[in-house]
Amino acid sequence: MNDEELADLLKYISPFEILIVNSNNELECLKCPFKVKVKYDIGVLEKDEIVLVDKVKITRELLSVYVVKNQSYYCYHFTLI
Repeated sequence: MNDEELADLLKYISPFEILIVNSNNELECLKCPFKVKVKYDIGVLEKDEIVLVDKVKITRELLSVYVVKNQSYYCYHFTLI
């Protein structure tokens, strides 16, 4: 994804919410801060710790990045609660 495409995408998304499909197959909006569980030790976070996501960003490859305790981590390090 080039800079222009990324800039265009960022016009339509918020760094303070994500959309998920819940257990009833309904689209749901989670607003920051929301709770996640750490899958394994990474950085200053410990396995099974419950933390709050303060902000959500995306990479050029369209991977979600969670900002937790002022550090950025890929979303796949966590499980939504």
